[in-house]
Amino acid sequence: MNNFEIGEANTLWKRWSLNAKKNPDRDAIIHWVAGEEPLRWSFSRLLESAKIFSAHIRALDIKPGEVCAIIMRHNAMFYPLYLGISRTAALPAVLAYPNPRLHPDKFRQGLEGMSQRSGLDYILTERELEPLISPLIEKPGSTIKAVYFPLEWNLNESIDPKIDNEIENIANSVNETDPFLLQHSSGTTGLQKPVVLSHRAVLNHVVHYCKALRLSENDKVVSWLPLYHDMGLIGAYQIPLAFGIPSIQIDPFQWVLAPVIQLETISKEKATLLWLPNFAYNIYAEKINEEELEGISLESVRMIINASEPVRHDSHEKFANRYKKYGFNPLALTAMYGMAETTLAVSQTTAGEKIPEVIVDRNKLQNGVVEFAKSNSITRVCVSSGKLIDGCDARIVDDKRNDLPDGFVGEVAVKSVSMFDGYRNYPEKTAEVVENCWYFTGDYGFRYQNEFFIIGRKKDIIIVAGKNIYPEDIEDVVNQVEGVIPGRVIAFGEEDETMGTEQVAVVAETKADDEQSKNQVRMAILKAGMTIDVNIHKVYLVPPRWLIKSSSGKPSRKANKEKLISATDPQVWSR
Repeated sequence: MNNFEIGEANTLWKRWSLNAKKNPDRDAIIHWVAGEEPLRWSFSRLLESAKIFSAHIRALDIKPGEVCAIIMRHNAMFYPLYLGISRTAALPAVLAYPNPRLHPDKFRQGLEGMSQRSGLDYILTERELEPLISPLIEKPGSTIKAVYFPLEWNLNESIDPKIDNEIENIANSVNETDPFLLQHSSGTTGLQKPVVLSHRAVLNHVVHYCKALRLSENDKVVSWLPLYHDMGLIGAYQIPLAFGIPSIQIDPFQWVLAPVIQLETISKEKATLLWLPNFAYNIYAEKINEEELEGISLESVRMIINASEPVRHDSHEKFANRYKKYGFNPLALTAMYGMAETTLAVSQTTAGEKIPEVIVDRNKLQNGVVEFAKSNSITRVCVSSGKLIDGCDARIVDDKRNDLPDGFVGEVAVKSVSMFDGYRNYPEKTAEVVENCWYFTGDYGFRYQNEFFIIGRKKDIIIVAGKNIYPEDIEDVVNQVEGVIPGRVIAFGEEDETMGTEQVAVVAETKADDEQSKNQVRMAILKAGMTIDVNIHKVYLVPPRWLIKSSSGKPSRKANKEKLISATDPQVWSR
């Protein structure tokens, strides 16, 4: 039964303290590492460790409102550190630990961009990154004051009661409207937008989204999602921590190497709830061998929530068909639409009910009209992302931000009691996307029977001779081509000055290594485009792992287009 009420505790520190008082010995965070016994943080032990971290932070003279960026690998000390920062009224901000394949200069440039835009005050990281980060402190224009290494702090010291009382008074003086955290939007560069969320925004979200999820004290969340991404940070970390239920945290890098780790964790811990981006369903359906699934049971799962990219019908079908024999209930498949700017969710499909789908005429959809497919139509199956959760409102608007009726495609505009306070130090960008309390998302979609269907990003649409083409449609069919690595495809528009319009280009990863094989893959991609009435003008074939991913783990159309344009990579083969 969801009986969560803000009145009992109107800031996150008060809420965590209340949970520790009510259920001191209950698991709060289960830190999961493959091959090791999981480390279990009870609510009371987590709070006591957070207090020790807060004393260290206070001793460094880090002030309320200053930003503490955490750059750390999967570590059990992350959780009390995060809470400890919040107790001092500083703002925690989780940033991605550099991928080993990322060039150090690129990492440094990204961090520098964020520091200049967001105003990062302190970096809390691991000693290994000191040579990379320290030079930024001396660089003109940088806001970074110092780099600290909290994993080296002595956590066995007792706290001076006077200091502890001072910090507790700071925590208790925080207002619900004060900033709680800084969350950077998904992206591949240092120009990610810095979203500021208040205590009230997050707690309002816990109230309303937990109602939509029908969350209860019997639920247990499991996640490998990075904590620098809103779905991982809010959905799988902040919501369970505030609500008072366990959250199992898996190392994202370990998941990439062995995705079955999450299924094993579900089976052992009887987890009930998880969020996944759409590409993960395909990985689970196609990339895990049958031998790895011996002894796996998914009977405990009551909700898998598909979010962060358009939901694909085929991905759900593949997953459900693969895992029915392991006890998975297909009605546990659900979908959500959300973003960091509204804390997380805007809409959610109903738990335990089949997700609504509509089969529409693809060509009509490209012209902005939602029309049910006829027998001779080229079709697209559109999957609902649900009805609005309480506290949210949404509209579908045209290019002039005028409302469109149901049955027409337009930009989604949202309003929420969990709305962000704006992009930090970025008033011009905030003014661009917020008007009269409405946030204009840049997502394209439509509404049908009060369900919202999200079909693509406004900025990614390819316009060929006045016809709108959604890159997702092209990527879907090219992903099915033999010789193409599934999930490793992007489509985008290339300017054709001669024709005065855009033309469709596709980049696809392949293991083909001779000219004949590449030719076969290229021809198959061109034919795949024809099946949806799209003429693919240029095909770029690239080797495995060539594509750049965004911070949410998806190949980035913009970054990969720029990579193609700015470089003459001998590994790129095009027609």
